[in-house]
Amino acid sequence: MHTTTRRTLVFLAVLALGGMLASSASAQNEVAAFMKAKLVHAEKVLEGLATEDFDLIVKHSQAISLLCQDELWSVVKTVEYHERSKEFQRSVNAITEAARQKNLDAAALAYVNTTLSCVNCHKYVRKANGK
Repeated sequence: MHTTTRRTLVFLAVLALGGMLASSASAQNEVAAFMKAKLVHAEKVLEGLATEDFDLIVKHSQAISLLCQDELWSVVKTVEYHERSKEFQRSVNAITEAARQKNLDAAALAYVNTTLSCVNCHKYVRKANGK
């Protein structure tokens, strides 16, 4: 292979790798921002529980539920992740339903279940990603 051709191929490979790394970093930043939005809504749900503001609880638990439907939500493509995700969504929906019924104790319990589901899923994702 001619030296110029080889250099061109190496250069193109380096450009492609750089593009893939930049794309990967961009995707990681998107997921991080997405998870931060989920955390902000979870904090608002907790605020609503602490102040017995059922409208605030409903608003932000519904926002979390909507985030669950976004494509960024599905960070691992496994059956176990899918099941964990469905369990998280059920627990978030239980918060919303309890708040609509103005049942603070049930909403608080559903929030605890949601938090446990969230923590366990994040542990699973870290393990699945080798971290």
